[in-house]
Parts: sequence; structure tokens; C-alpha cells
Amino acid sequence: MTTDPRIEDLLRELAPQVLGVLARRFGDFTTAEDAVQEALLAAATQWPAEGLPANPRGWLIQVGYRRMIELVRGEQARRRREDLVARQDPDDRAYAPAADEELTAERDDTLVLLMLCCHPALAPTSAVALTLRAVGGLSTAEIARAFLVPEATMAQRISRAKQRIRASGLPFRMPEPAERADRLTAVRQVLYLVFTEGHTSTTGPDLRRIDLAAEAIRLTRALHTLLPDDSESAGLLALMLLTEARGPARTGPSGELISLTDQDRSRWDAAAIAEGVALVTRALPRGPIGPYQVQAAIAALHDEAPSTGETDWPQILALYEVLERLAGSPVVALNRAVATAMVYGPAAGLAALDVLADDPRLAEHHRLPAARAHLHEMAGDRVRAIADYRAAAQRTSSLPEQRYLTMRAARLATEPEPPAATARRHRPLI
Repeated sequence: MTTDPRIEDLLRELAPQVLGVLARRFGDFTTAEDAVQEALLAAATQWPAEGLPANPRGWLIQVGYRRMIELVRGEQARRRREDLVARQDPDDRAYAPAADEELTAERDDTLVLLMLCCHPALAPTSAVALTLRAVGGLSTAEIARAFLVPEATMAQRISRAKQRIRASGLPFRMPEPAERADRLTAVRQVLYLVFTEGHTSTTGPDLRRIDLAAEAIRLTRALHTLLPDDSESAGLLALMLLTEARGPARTGPSGELISLTDQDRSRWDAAAIAEGVALVTRALPRGPIGPYQVQAAIAALHDEAPSTGETDWPQILALYEVLERLAGSPVVALNRAVATAMVYGPAAGLAALDVLADDPRLAEHHRLPAARAHLHEMAGDRVRAIADYRAAAQRTSSLPEQRYLTMRAARLATEPEPPAATARRHRPLI
């Protein structure tokens, strides 16, 4: 949107606040969101040349309000909607606030926006796109680039999501207490989806999308600020920080993937690790314990270990067993199988993986053959390891992962047979 990072950061911080004011005053999220995007575009164009206004938030509110009026008056239906809003609201709410009027904390609608954008009626992909645009302040072009789709495709996806919200007739307000827990669960899920796509891209030439992961952390930090006593939101933020802290060491000079075993741990972000550990340490005793807190605890054990060999694998295995009870899934079971191998040996891990072989949710996923390949390599069975590495490489659409898996197979095929002790060395997954 703008080449000045300071202005870009400010606009993304203010976007949900301005959208909240307009959506609440007009009762029309869809039109308000369009108006805010145009106000952000105007700011990105004018502010670098003219300097920041005295009150950037008030400036955006006024510009967005004027554009909102133009959009409302553009069609007869919207003129009727404007008249309806005018009849329903007191006179003092029918005008844009002064440029020097400050929004109070009670009028920060970021959480309402998050819950609206992450409504369970929306498909996860649509909720992610709408959240990044409405709450994250990203343009449609930026979101399209992040997900490697044409801008027109992303515009249609966002438009359909807004139409779905409009058709639902949802008012712009905090959900009732009975709905709030489910909606907050959807918010966390969407933020987690954004982060995982940024941390490990599912497609394309790059392993990481740093800007996408950073945006997920920023939004989750905002959620934690709004709900400081919510232990699962704290756990989600901790998980993101502890996971992304390893980011700088996950790729080599040419963008090649580096496994956890081979990473230079001195390159890990010590400040992010310290913050993540502190967050999860405070969250766990408060309860109730949820899956994000447990995953954060697992990530903390990895991050605090001096090396792979010195990692507390028995504790990690115990935590995966807790996680399976809280939120069991094939991926959790797969990770538990790998932890089992690190504690009890590759044969035990492979036996646990065999249970997952017929799960249709993993049938086309590269993680199962990749895990099996690692465990066969641990056991010294090079023939099966090579076959599984190659099968995993064929199933992933991530080029760095594909290259890594192919190289593992090629290296095993060309290296001389290692001594038995080396063949049995435990190596965890990527």
C-alpha cells in the first residue's frame, strides 16, 4: 500500500478502529469496509508526500465517512438505508467526529470485527481473507499475492464473504454470551490458519511468508491485549512466537529447508522465545487448559533445549497425549508417533504410524510418508526410507519441502552405509 513501513504499520493499526466507527454508526459492514479501504488508499497516497495529519485516526474517519455517504447515496436502496439509519440514531451520531476527537478504549471495535469476520458460517478461506482485509488493513492485491492467487479471484472471495455476512443480517455488535465462546474459537482458528500459512507455505517457491506470519502475530497480540485473561488467546500468541522464533534458522542461503536437528540455534530469536515462554507459563495455571496452550508448551520445550539430543522428549510425548485428548486429529497423532520414536525407538513410532495408514484425511498428504521416511532412516532401513522420501516429495506442492525430501532420498542413495550406531541415531521431523 505504501513504501514507508511506519505509515503502513500505522494504517494497519488504525484500520479496524476506523471500520468499527463507521460500521457501528451506519449498521452496514460491507459498505463501511469499502469506504475504509478507500480512506486507507488516500492516506497511503497523501501522507508520504504531505506528512502525517495531527490526528491520523480522525483524518481516516472523516475521509471514510465522506466516502461512506457517497456510496450510500449512489443507489436508491442505499439512500433508503441512509434514511433508516438517520431515523434510528440520535442527531449527534449522524455526523463525522471532529479530526481531533480521540476514540476511547470502549470504542475500539477490533474484537467485534474479528468475531464478525470469523463467523462460523464463512468458509475458513473466506474468513482468513476477510480478516486480513478488514482487520489487518491489507489490500486485496496484498492478500492475493500472499496466497498466490489472481487479484480478481481474491476480490471475488472477499466479496462473497461480505455478501454472506450481509445476507445473514448479523448486527454489528458483540455476540451474546452464549455465542461468544464459539465465535472466539473461530477467531483463534482463523488467526492460526493465517500464521501456519505464513510459517510454512503450502505452495510456491518460498518456505516462509514472513509478512503473513508477522500479520498473524500482530492480530493475535491485539486479541490478547483485548482479552488479557483469556488463557487460550495467550497460548495462541505464545505458540506463534515460540514457533516463529526458529524462522531465521529454518532456511539456508539459497532458501533451502534446514531440519530442526541441523539448525543453528544461536540464530533463533531469543527475545521471542522469552516472551512466548512467559506467556504460556502464566496462562497454564490460570486455565482452562486448551490445545493452543499445550502446543505452546511443546514448542517451549523445543526452544529451550540446547540441542535435539538434549530435548525433553518424554515430556513432549506426554504433552502430545494430553493434546490428543483435548483436540485429537491425524496430524496430532502423527506428531505423537514421532515423539514416541524419540522416546522408545523407531519401531514403536512406526507402529503408531501404521494406525494412521488408512486415515483418508492423510491419504494425499506428504506428512505421513515424510514421517515414515524419517523413522525408517532412524531404524537404518535405507531402502524404505528412500521410497518414502520420494513418495512424500511427490505429494507436497511446497518447492522447498519437495527439494528437501528429494535431497534426503538422494543422499541416502549415494552415501556409504553408516555404522549401526549412526543409523540408529534419532532424528526428529523437520
